Amino acid sequence: MWTAPANPLLTDIKQKKAEQKKQKYMSYQRIDRISEEVRREVDAIIRGELHDPRVGGTYSVTRAEVTGDLRYAKIYVSVLEDEKRDALMEALKNAKGYIRHELGKRMIIRYTPELIFVSDKNIEYGVHIAKVLAEAAGGEEHPDDSDERKP
Repeated sequence: MWTAPANPLLTDIKQKKAEQKKQKYMSYQRIDRISEEVRREVDAIIRGELHDPRVGGTYSVTRAEVTGDLRYAKIYVSVLEDEKRDALMEALKNAKGYIRHELGKRMIIRYTPELIFVSDKNIEYGVHIAKVLAEAAGGEEHPDDSDERKP
């Protein structure tokens, strides 16, 4: 059976496409690393250098999503106390210029992303689910517990 010789142009095109796919994958890994570093640094800036009385209580910077061009970053903040959520989010929105400036000093990247703070309710939802499960488990009677042996 006769087979045609391999066309070097086609193999070059396939290699280039494979390299482009690899570069895209690598860039996503880089963006993920940058996002995690932004999350860590923003959390440190809020906890250590932001002296606003509205910033307090139990809160956590849960994640950061940086766009591919490094221009914008969504910062997800979870607050456990409902009454402090609005005040904390307002304080962060007012201080986002300062936080961005400090982030630019700490990170060596071409562009310091513009920060967009978003309220994240995942931790609150997790606490709610834990309470519901605890109530459901507390309401059940186990057959082993109801049979008490008397001497």
